Amino acid sequence: MRVLAEIPREEFKITVFSWNGKYLVKFERGNYEQTYKIAEMDLTGDGDMKKLIEDENFLKEVTERFKEMSRTFKEAIEKI
Repeated sequence: MRVLAEIPREEFKITVFSWNGKYLVKFERGNYEQTYKIAEMDLTGDGDMKKLIEDENFLKEVTERFKEMSRTFKEAIEKI
C-alpha cells in the first residue's frame, strides 16, 4: 500500500492510498475512520480524485457520518 497524499483539514484528516488497482480514501476523526475504495479505472486522472476530496457536499456527508458513528457508539456503550 502506497500513500499518495495526506490532507489535513480542520474536521478530519484525509489520506489517499494506492493499493491493488484501487484508491483508498481514508477519513480520520478522533477514534473513528471511514474508508472508501475506488477502482482506479473509475477515475480518469488525479483531477478526478482532487474533485472528490474537495467536493463540499461529499465532505459534509462524511462529517455527518462521523457524528452518527459517535452517537451510535455512545448509545451502545450506555447500554453496557
